[in-house]
Amino acid sequence: MFNNRLTPVLLIAPAALFVALAFLLPVLILLGQSFRNEAGLTLANYGRFFSDPLSLSVLERTIRLGLLVTLFAAVIGYAAALAMADLSSGARSGMIGVLILSLMTSPVARTYAWVIILGRTGLISSALQFLGLSAEPVRLLFTETAVFLGLLQLLLPLMILPLMSALENLPADVIAAARTLGAGWRIIFLRVILPLTREGLVVGGTLVFCGAVTAYITPAVLGGNRVLMLETMLYQRYLAANDLLTASVIACVLIVISVATNRMLGRLARGRAASR
Repeated sequence: MFNNRLTPVLLIAPAALFVALAFLLPVLILLGQSFRNEAGLTLANYGRFFSDPLSLSVLERTIRLGLLVTLFAAVIGYAAALAMADLSSGARSGMIGVLILSLMTSPVARTYAWVIILGRTGLISSALQFLGLSAEPVRLLFTETAVFLGLLQLLLPLMILPLMSALENLPADVIAAARTLGAGWRIIFLRVILPLTREGLVVGGTLVFCGAVTAYITPAVLGGNRVLMLETMLYQRYLAANDLLTASVIACVLIVISVATNRMLGRLARGRAASR
């Protein structure tokens, strides 16, 4: 009996030790550093960050763009997942393969593709000039729109795949039963599909929002110094300004946002599941 109880602990111990050393310990050290300065333990670092108008503006932009990317990814993701669900198994597998292939492609390459599209001599600007809609090259790079488009394209597969998995587990007869009862497509989606695929939406929303909030390459390339986000601000504070205290505060804020999002959406999913 003793061995049976001890075996699971021994099996979990290597993974738990690795996670503790590779993740928890650095996070705790970072958290402790954010509360220290020359005078010792203090909240002055956080007070300086949250009283700085630039820092608050960057924080607001980061959360706002994260929410917008998540919202649009959910709308497009549901449309794509529902369309893929009606495909044959072979075509659906091919589409899923394309999504997985996009995730395997370097974010740097996928982001620089937007430079070709959004640049002053890019496809969109050239097309607008050719059509006579603009007399001069249009500046689309280094705007919030460019960052939004780049993040949406980068993270959209992380929304579609969980929704596809949730739709595959959806009972085949519930939509037909709703139609038999006279429900329109809007009611079917709101009353049937959305509640039964909520777990997939929660997983996808968590991945997309946390990815948008913590991404660095895309905001740095498409936003530059004109559209600062917390990740690019962290880079500037750490490497350019050598301000380790502010950088540690920004890192802790990012961690808190990610953990809080995961907990909030997870609790929402569990609450909905319990109510059913």
